[in-house]
Amino acid sequence: MQKTLEEIYQEMLDTFAQQSGYRPHAACDLAARLYAAAAQVQALYAQAKWVLDQSFPQTAQGEFLDYHGETRNITRVAATAAEGVLRFSVDQAVSQSLNIPAGTVCMTAAGVRYETLEDGAIPAGELWTEVPAQAAESGESGNVGADRVVLMAVAPAGVARCTNPKPFTGGADREDDEALRTRILDSYRRLPNGANAAYYEQEAMRFEGVAAARAVGRPRGIGTVDVYISSAAGAPEETLRQAVEETLQKSREIAVDLQVLAPELLPVAVTAAVEPAAGYSFSQAKADAEDALAGFFDGQLLGEPVTLAELGNLLYSLDSVANYRFTAPAEDVAALPSRLPALGAVAITEMGG
Repeated sequence: MQKTLEEIYQEMLDTFAQQSGYRPHAACDLAARLYAAAAQVQALYAQAKWVLDQSFPQTAQGEFLDYHGETRNITRVAATAAEGVLRFSVDQAVSQSLNIPAGTVCMTAAGVRYETLEDGAIPAGELWTEVPAQAAESGESGNVGADRVVLMAVAPAGVARCTNPKPFTGGADREDDEALRTRILDSYRRLPNGANAAYYEQEAMRFEGVAAARAVGRPRGIGTVDVYISSAAGAPEETLRQAVEETLQKSREIAVDLQVLAPELLPVAVTAAVEPAAGYSFSQAKADAEDALAGFFDGQLLGEPVTLAELGNLLYSLDSVANYRFTAPAEDVAALPSRLPALGAVAITEMGG
């Protein structure tokens, strides 16, 4: 147990009194010197405790926890930007196409910014077009519900409005210490031996962009292994899937038929009634609930169940929500290693309204 400054000072006074035969007065120069020395000793105690904490993955923090991860060939997962599509529209169709350049910036009312990823255009005679986009900044703040991105920083010529017909999802903050610590300690509990599920999962998780991995033994008979991977946004890009498979093919066991697969997306429709908390409007509670749901359903749910308790806690933890009632899902969504729950249709109504 770390000693306090006062405890150290009193011990120094006691020791001095035992050795010299008298106890220094609190106002004398010697007492001040002993107090200053006690402060330095107490700082050494604090430093020693800090060093001890950083020596073990159970208590290390920050970059020192990263060092423990490196000894297990585990790196912290980087932040990712939320992805979705932006719909640009006009009031009346025109006779020529309206160009929407890549990098066009749109925003939510709260100022969260999104950028188009490629050039787009509203074709002549059409009223709207959709362009892939992502949040300008990485992190969970980019996860928003449908119809939240409604402002254009600079509107492309002729374009009247923008919106997001579906939620922006897949935004994730940089992996925090507790999540990284869990993975590091799990690498000791589930020791990879080059042949078990832990080995394949840990090898897949070393790829940047992989949010979760699940290995299934004997899915197609003896000597077969299927590894399912997901990205923060959900299903992985084909280039990522191929890269993971190429690496695992080189390190798999002899005579094992291995394949790396994208998971089956399972849309989970959410219908709920919420009661706004005191001081909040229903529109604010509805928007917060939609954003929270958009952030909850990400690639880390691969192979995990979705329970009503989790969803309820998600809504109840919002400052703007005082109460809630679910209509859908009617029951917990079971876990399957090959399945990734994804956010389906969302309908939030006012409780009692």
